Amino acid sequence: MAAEHVDVLIIGAGLSGIGAACHLQAECPGKSYAILESRHAIGGTWDLFRYPGIRSDSDMYTLGYKFRPWPNAQAIADGPSIREYVLDTAAEHGVEPHIRFHHRVVRARWSSEDVRWTVEAERTDTGETVEITCDFVLSCTGYYRYDEGFTPEFEGAEDFTGRIVHPQFWSEDIDYEDQRVVVIGSGATAVTLVPAMAQRAAHVTMLQRSPSYVVSLPGEDPLANGLRRFLPQRIVYPIVRWKNVFLTMASFQLSRRRPKVMKALIRKALERRLPAGYDIDTHFKPRYNPWDQRLCLVPDDDLFEAISSGKAAIVTDRVERFTERGIRLESGEELGADLIVTATGLNLLPLGGISFSVDGEEVRFPEKLSYKGMMLSDVPNLSFAVGYTNASWTLKCELTFEYTCRVLNHMDENGYDVCIPHNRDPSIKPEPIIDFNSGYVLRAIDTFPRQGSREPWRLYQNYPRDIVSLRYRPIEDGALEFRRSARLGDLPVDEREVQLPA
Repeated sequence: MAAEHVDVLIIGAGLSGIGAACHLQAECPGKSYAILESRHAIGGTWDLFRYPGIRSDSDMYTLGYKFRPWPNAQAIADGPSIREYVLDTAAEHGVEPHIRFHHRVVRARWSSEDVRWTVEAERTDTGETVEITCDFVLSCTGYYRYDEGFTPEFEGAEDFTGRIVHPQFWSEDIDYEDQRVVVIGSGATAVTLVPAMAQRAAHVTMLQRSPSYVVSLPGEDPLANGLRRFLPQRIVYPIVRWKNVFLTMASFQLSRRRPKVMKALIRKALERRLPAGYDIDTHFKPRYNPWDQRLCLVPDDDLFEAISSGKAAIVTDRVERFTERGIRLESGEELGADLIVTATGLNLLPLGGISFSVDGEEVRFPEKLSYKGMMLSDVPNLSFAVGYTNASWTLKCELTFEYTCRVLNHMDENGYDVCIPHNRDPSIKPEPIIDFNSGYVLRAIDTFPRQGSREPWRLYQNYPRDIVSLRYRPIEDGALEFRRSARLGDLPVDEREVQLPA
């Protein structure tokens, strides 16, 4: 029996996958598509993560979709609200019937002879294997492993008599009421967990090996709330969206060009929010410059209030070993704990860990260059959605979807059925695709595609620049090549405009 065929296959039904489907329906209305989702629900990250306090670390005016204004007052939103937003978007745009749940994609094979992808998925509910063919693959899998988080080996972990849990696998049966909690980590997850758990726990300690930069923003956007009194949401949303884009860009550029100034501004804010005499140098002064790693966002000073109230504390030290009663530190101090939360990071995974091959040859990601941060050199009819590291994820993803739709329409208008990025410039030098020194990045960066030293292979992490590049510049730029296969006939180039496929 022949495999089912669609024009475009979207992998993943999270924030990115639902956005991709909405763009495809609006901008390529004639295209058939399906979404393969390995889990049982829409939402991706926002359905998987259920730990206390889970929320966005970007404002929802930029993390939300351009085409569907964020409806709530909270600009820094909690996880359930974001999940509901994604679900409502899928229902409102009729995306749900296109989703195949419990379909974990394991491999995709491109055939130049057939001019299509054959995608193999395992049913996570029944164990059977299914195949579906498509003309174009759009991967919206994110960049980390859903089945495991990163937890270092802690000596003596088996001796601890309490419970140890990674936030990625938080479950409803975890009771921390009036418990002593130690959260290991200093990143966005840790600074989210600590104030949330402090509301019910006896005490929460954030144990960090080294500090991160932590900044506070209002949970609600005062400009948005003010404008809503006089203007409709459809006008307020883009104004606040662009305001936040430029503020984030200014923060990033100031950090890169004048790091001492940015450090001073962050420190001044900490001095205003923490108790007098607090040891900022030990607990909030990182060894790196701002934006060498992503800044940790605290809404409405919640972490600082938890520290000031005595319900939470930060300890900067290294773990020597776990004990029966808690954690012994290298300094000799022992932290008592009933529950230990290892907020120690994620394991990154390029393109969902899917095995790709082109005409029987495996696609080795580290050998490929990333074209415009969304396609791979010498891999046909494939794009992938990865957001910014210095701004909201969705900003870049939506530009990727727009550009993918431009490419698909360009192919239809000109009678092409293959597009493939190809680098013909030997002076282009490969570089790591992510310019961050975070541990989770450094552990996995060698498994990812590379970026090039110049456009269109360079990833600039600059939203306005990408708007020009992806929305307005010509599709045919000398690097993205288009072909017509024998399946559509071998017509001369000057006849293509009158010999389009049906």
